[in-house]
Amino acid sequence: MPAMPLLVRLRELHRNVAPFVLAPLLVTVFSGVSYRLARDWFGASREQVHWLMVVHEGEWLGSTLEPVVVLLNAIGLLWMLITGAGLLMERWGRKVHS
Repeated sequence: MPAMPLLVRLRELHRNVAPFVLAPLLVTVFSGVSYRLARDWFGASREQVHWLMVVHEGEWLGSTLEPVVVLLNAIGLLWMLITGAGLLMERWGRKVHS
């Protein structure tokens, strides 16, 4: 079996990891934005929307898993940003040289 070029492997890894990174990031984004808008625009008290912070920060997972999920969320986001930027620069480089 021939070795795949690095960019092909990178694109495949990026595509395979994306679904696992997307769901937790969407939960984090929507809960954080909802909390801020509820407090600032709709005048909700902290007590009324605290449950959004519980979701946002992963507190509902318990003290053992919360930091793990936060770390994995950060690593996943960095992975997607770095690999996505690399693939984008590679694509732009092909367009410039063609």
